[in-house]
Amino acid sequence: MFIERPHLRKQLAGLLQAFRAVELVGPRQVGKTTLARQFIDVASPHYFDLEDPISRQRLAQPMTALAGLQGLVVIDEIQHLPALPETLRVLMDRPERMHLNGQYLLLGSAAPRVMHKSESLLGRAVTLEVSGFDISETGTSTPTVQQLWLRGGFPAAFLAPDDLTSTQWRNAAIQRHVSSDLPLLGMNAPAPLMTRFWQMLAHYHGQTWNAAEPARSLGISESTVRRYLDYLTQTFMVRQLQPWHQNLAKRQVKAPKIYFRDTGLLHALLGIRNLPQLLAHPLSGASWEGFALEQVLRIAQPDQAYFWATHQGAELDLLMFKDQRRIGVEFKRSDAPKLTPSMRIALEDLQLDALYVVYPGPHRYALAPQVEAVPLAALLA
Repeated sequence: MFIERPHLRKQLAGLLQAFRAVELVGPRQVGKTTLARQFIDVASPHYFDLEDPISRQRLAQPMTALAGLQGLVVIDEIQHLPALPETLRVLMDRPERMHLNGQYLLLGSAAPRVMHKSESLLGRAVTLEVSGFDISETGTSTPTVQQLWLRGGFPAAFLAPDDLTSTQWRNAAIQRHVSSDLPLLGMNAPAPLMTRFWQMLAHYHGQTWNAAEPARSLGISESTVRRYLDYLTQTFMVRQLQPWHQNLAKRQVKAPKIYFRDTGLLHALLGIRNLPQLLAHPLSGASWEGFALEQVLRIAQPDQAYFWATHQGAELDLLMFKDQRRIGVEFKRSDAPKLTPSMRIALEDLQLDALYVVYPGPHRYALAPQVEAVPLAALLA
């Protein structure tokens, strides 16, 4: 089975027409190479896969290898040659090549600031992030959404023939990330320690982050724990949702919230292998919140996104700024969510234009003026 991703293809095509370089970033195995191959033949001399020793040898002298190439050049897994952007910067800045828009398509498995140790392509390249499947790509039937929630959006995990095979793939992906991918990017923690940290982090999913307890449990400093978290964030494994705070009379939470960006990896680390186990798990509600939050962010594409909470107990799961509007979102894994005092406080204190309560049910209905319960599937409309 193969799932088409026309929206991503259209986005990439538009960027390649408008910019001299596009950095296509995201975790391994989410389909970046598959997407790039729709724009270039992998047998072309313009395609370099830096996990292939032959391609790395071809780029041993990058200026010589790249200077004469016209049109689109694709360099896959660019993090294997962190000094390569120095050469690309020189080539892109040459006056005679300024008219060759979209000349370089660079694929990487981490945020650009992590991959490019010596030279930034800031101002020369635009970034397009590729994640796993979302509900706009897989469909919105209840069994399909539940499968996406359970297994996550990595194509190999979502499309596996059964839950056991999917779990095995995700466990292997976690081990590959801690033993191979992170060291390549400069994360020198022992793989068993990093695995323990990641397992510990799974229990913080949907919670406000505090480095003290993990540091104490692992016997390392808080600064080291924060560095571990930053690496998982910069390799698209974890989202640190920052708090919104403004000059209100109330004391507001100022630490980020932690979410796994792929709930399939979260469930693998929690030992959840099938849907009945997921539905009965104590972290089921937090897991669904993170799953729905990622879907909302992917579909809404807000200009900015935060959460909000006060020390008095009022909170809002997601605060989005979009087209000069303030949109609040609450996530409730219940059959019929109701208006809460916390929602009323958020609506008033944050001066929201609208507040949506996203839940897994089938019906859309009003809870109060400017407050509406919305099925997850209805977000696509």
